[in-house]
Amino acid sequence: MALTMRHIHDDEIAYNSSSQQVTPTSALLEMKDGIGRNGDGVHMSANMRANQSSSRQHHITTTILPPSPFTTVQPYSERPAMSKARVYTDINVLRPKEYWDYESLNVQWGDQDDYEVVRKVGRGKYSEVFEGINVNSNERCIIKILKPVKKKKIKREIKILQNLCGGPNIVKLLDIVRDQHSKTPSLIFEYVNSTDFKVLYPTLTDYDIRYYIYELLKALDYCHSQGIMHRDVKPHNVMIDHELRKLRLIDWGLAEFYHPGKEYNVRVASRYFKGPELLVDLQDYDYSLDMWSLGCMFAGMIFRKEPFFYGHDNHDQLVKIAKGKADTVANHGLSLSMQIISILCLQRYISHSFHMTDMQAIDFLDKLLRYDHQDRLTAREAMAHPYFSQVRAAESSRMRTQ
Repeated sequence: MALTMRHIHDDEIAYNSSSQQVTPTSALLEMKDGIGRNGDGVHMSANMRANQSSSRQHHITTTILPPSPFTTVQPYSERPAMSKARVYTDINVLRPKEYWDYESLNVQWGDQDDYEVVRKVGRGKYSEVFEGINVNSNERCIIKILKPVKKKKIKREIKILQNLCGGPNIVKLLDIVRDQHSKTPSLIFEYVNSTDFKVLYPTLTDYDIRYYIYELLKALDYCHSQGIMHRDVKPHNVMIDHELRKLRLIDWGLAEFYHPGKEYNVRVASRYFKGPELLVDLQDYDYSLDMWSLGCMFAGMIFRKEPFFYGHDNHDQLVKIAKGKADTVANHGLSLSMQIISILCLQRYISHSFHMTDMQAIDFLDKLLRYDHQDRLTAREAMAHPYFSQVRAAESSRMRTQ
């Protein structure tokens, strides 16, 4: 069966300046209003950053210390230099240009006749996805037929997949083919017998969630260590074969190479998983964007609230994040830092959902859902959190018996 596809054209919180009262929602919105479309950044004060630096330790926070007050958005001339990633900063600086220069990629096309479509399994903004079969080996595969997009976007996805090939829990690219008449390209991937997350997640045990989030962190740490941001982490892009306990991070169409100081397009990630930096047009973001998205996904799993932050548009998404993280304290007239608001608001959800929540999970989530992207756990730091102690112990035991 030929791989053909009709051509589809794609369009593709706040605070009061006085010290008497804090309204976190308006604070975030003021931040947004104070940031231009050119990506001028939001930076916390040195004092606030110093106060928050201790939060990166992996013990459970049981005492809330007196926080620093909110600080205003600094005038452009007074802002620090552009933000840079805390880890893996210079990966693409140190590697040869051939590693990240995807526009110069010479694609090696395979034979489309080696594959047949079996059934449609999904679709996205940029592709339609089918279960297929390799007629030579009789092995199942996934065929991702790309919709018409710029060639350099296709080359970027291919180059990134090639660079990440063999990495832990990264979906494996098997072949690249195209229709001889329409020139429509298709990517051939390994087959994963996944269950829809809306069906699977409610059945997962507490340990299952720890295990799969840990496996996802392996994939994220690996891609970050290779100088690559995924930029679209969400349940739809995490395939889980629960019977085999196999996880694969898929859909690298929005992924990008990280270069320190570069300004990136903020129109990435799906709305419910967008970090605040995207919603306020902060363009010098980094790998930490993926960690916010992971936090949203994790929160949805443990609280059975999907999506965790549900905004109707980007502006409303920012409001939902601020309200969701601050409703508990918004009416108390207290001057609380973003960090403390995070802790209190997450505790708010505990009273409504006892399912699979403990203080380790809450502490872990708090360290992911930080407004300041520099304060979020890195993927490697997240893997060392006490929340995953059981998973690490089980993995060590398996390795000793192999």
